[in-house]
Amino acid sequence: MKKQLILLGLLILSFYLILLGWQQEKTVVKTQSYEKPTIEAIVPTSESTLTDDVDETFLVKRVIDGDTVELETGAKVRYIGINTTELHKKIPDCFAEEAYEENRRLVEGKAVILKKDISETDKYGRLLRYVYVDGLFVNDHLVRNGFAYSSSYPPDIANQQIFRESQRYAETNKTGLWGSLCPIKDSRRLVK
Repeated sequence: MKKQLILLGLLILSFYLILLGWQQEKTVVKTQSYEKPTIEAIVPTSESTLTDDVDETFLVKRVIDGDTVELETGAKVRYIGINTTELHKKIPDCFAEEAYEENRRLVEGKAVILKKDISETDKYGRLLRYVYVDGLFVNDHLVRNGFAYSSSYPPDIANQQIFRESQRYAETNKTGLWGSLCPIKDSRRLVK
């Protein structure tokens, strides 16, 4: 009996160590920075809570603003975990046009991979997705380069820590929203 308990304990420990090692793998890709030649952006890893469903690939018909696109199918996609300043108002918010243009440069007319977190849609019927184009994690790129800021809406928070770290990077480097062009100086006003 004692031998069986020891073997069971070793088996559980082995399984835990294998699982822990698998979860600690991270994939890193080089991305182009808005103000710097290159930066490193962390893409979702196996430790995230993302579903393992088949990735969806679609053509982006048009960009609506810095964090929303319309697909060739007519569906609208809202980027998970980030927010950009408002573009569609009488006087657009600071850096809203730059965020729109960067999003447009990255994805308009291109095939993108959409990855779901937990929720299917938001209260406006837009698909909620993480967006990738040519190996670039678009949501993170926009935050890291100061076009967007981290904004969490549970339960879709698998990559929120990545976005918070990217926002700190942008703030520290006074990039985009955090630069001298915008009056935003206190990130606590933006981060949810």
